[in-house]
Amino acid sequence: MACSYVVVRQGVAMTRTAAQRLWCSLPDEVARRFRPHADPLARRILEEIQQAVPEYGKPLEGEFGRVIVRAIEQAVVSCIDSIGDLGAPPDDWVRLFVEVGKRVHRDGGSLNTLQAAYRAGGRAALRYVAKFGQAHRLPPAVLCIGAEAIFAYVDEISSHSVEGYTLAQATATGTLERRRRRLLELLLATPPSSPATLATMAEAAKWEMPDRVCVVALDPRAEQHRIPAPRVADDVLLDLEGNEPCLLTPDPGRDLRDLDGRLPGWRAAVGPRVHPADAAKSLRWARRTLDLVSRGVIEDRAVIRTSDHLATHWLLLDRFLLDEVSDKVLAPFSGLTVKQQIRLAETLLAWLEHNGSTPDIAQALAIHPQTVRYRVSQLSDLFGDSLADPARRLELQMALRAHQLLGTRPPEESTSDDQ
Repeated sequence: MACSYVVVRQGVAMTRTAAQRLWCSLPDEVARRFRPHADPLARRILEEIQQAVPEYGKPLEGEFGRVIVRAIEQAVVSCIDSIGDLGAPPDDWVRLFVEVGKRVHRDGGSLNTLQAAYRAGGRAALRYVAKFGQAHRLPPAVLCIGAEAIFAYVDEISSHSVEGYTLAQATATGTLERRRRRLLELLLATPPSSPATLATMAEAAKWEMPDRVCVVALDPRAEQHRIPAPRVADDVLLDLEGNEPCLLTPDPGRDLRDLDGRLPGWRAAVGPRVHPADAAKSLRWARRTLDLVSRGVIEDRAVIRTSDHLATHWLLLDRFLLDEVSDKVLAPFSGLTVKQQIRLAETLLAWLEHNGSTPDIAQALAIHPQTVRYRVSQLSDLFGDSLADPARRLELQMALRAHQLLGTRPPEESTSDDQ
């Protein structure tokens, strides 16, 4: 017997969850025949959890043990009660699984371990139901719906426990500042935290989740014992105490104006603007920008924007590939002296950047146009038809520009008699 997706409790419409809709669509006969199996299934689920998750392998004693056992029993009963039930969905089991999350946090347990326990319990339930279905010759369609309902239910009760765990974590953290620092840690975590966890922590931190954020990596510009904290807006998340100081802003347009004035004593690298779930990526690229500044590849300023140096990041992303390209396209230089390599490499790069214009190349390199013509003639002898191939010219320019940025060629020597 199928049932409506919406039920009414005291005149108020209530929408069923995905799992409840699936349980509700099963025939009443399934609930009647399965109810005697409630206790054996609960015991099997507990055994599977204790076998699969070492942290729960010890005897479950005290209040924590009672909560876990009651949660398993409630999960089984609520699923059976939902089969063919047109009534409103119960609220008690939601509160119970929120309480499970809170209890795990208070007892020092891990959220990952709790979620592993839910997955193990779901597997045990699926195997038990499949065996029951075969014994009672249930139609394959009914078994498929039952399996889907189990997976949906595990996801739902797991999300409620995540909410409880996160709320307990936020309460224990104490001040709003610490809650916001914890929220920043979750936003920058790798792999990223679940949306439910982020939403719960954002609510506890009184921080509205925006559509886009921007992470700014910070680094002290001066060797001082105390550098003043940046002046930031109330909705900016800030961490100056970690190994990688940074701030996260939901309004880059507002906060990046006069950023230099807001950050006295700090060097700031502004990462790309991303969705909150990708905040770690924004921080990673901002940190890489600071690294290129420290290596002298990018000019040192109070505020450096990653978006202004995307091509540089792309060129230097993989040194192995750069060396491979260089070995291939710059091979004609291999038989020359270091001094010849330097002069011809800079001339070739200038030739590529100025579309072969002799006057522009001469001005860029501060040499006589005749010298340019002589060197270009040498380059034509070395590279031949490659200089006429657009794809090869692009590879040459990329390799030469990357090495110029890295400073991996010897410094230019003073001009001698030979050209």
